[in-house]
Amino acid sequence: MYAVVKTGGKQYRVEEGQTLEVERLGEPGTDVSLDPVLLVDGDTVLATPAQLKGSSVSATVIEEVKGPKINGFVYKNKSNNRKRYGHRQTLARIEITGIKKG
Repeated sequence: MYAVVKTGGKQYRVEEGQTLEVERLGEPGTDVSLDPVLLVDGDTVLATPAQLKGSSVSATVIEEVKGPKINGFVYKNKSNNRKRYGHRQTLARIEITGIKKG
């Protein structure tokens, strides 16, 4: 059984026992609940809001990690205007502990 969940503006296909990195959800060691967008159990696909009512995906936050470094550079011609910046997004590594059908 797998589910498609939406968190942080992105959608992920998850299965029980899977580990993935998403945008920060909470402190390490906390349990979080994700609402599924789509749930597939063998041959049946649950996709409508009435079918998904009561279903949930539970996960545990394992640790916080930093994403890849993004380097930016802004340059304006003929004005000697230059600016460099960098950014590293803080991510949460979570483990899917259970998928519950509604």
